[in-house]
Amino acid sequence: MYLTVKETAEYLSMPEAQVENLVFQRKIRAIHDGEQYLIYKDQFNTHLKQVEKYKKLVEEIMNEPVPDDIDIKDED
Repeated sequence: MYLTVKETAEYLSMPEAQVENLVFQRKIRAIHDGEQYLIYKDQFNTHLKQVEKYKKLVEEIMNEPVPDDIDIKDED
């Protein structure tokens, strides 16, 4: 499925200007149909999966209890 720049910006939750800049920098693959740029939606699937994995990892780390410091109990 192909999206316009505006639809892609909504899908990625970023400004249209930033999406256009990424297209011009060739960081987002797009085709030009003579009037507008069309962007293939599935190219973002891997990125979005990795972002979700990273969020889960950060959440696990943040929920991990802080271990007791062994130096606190040492009374030399």
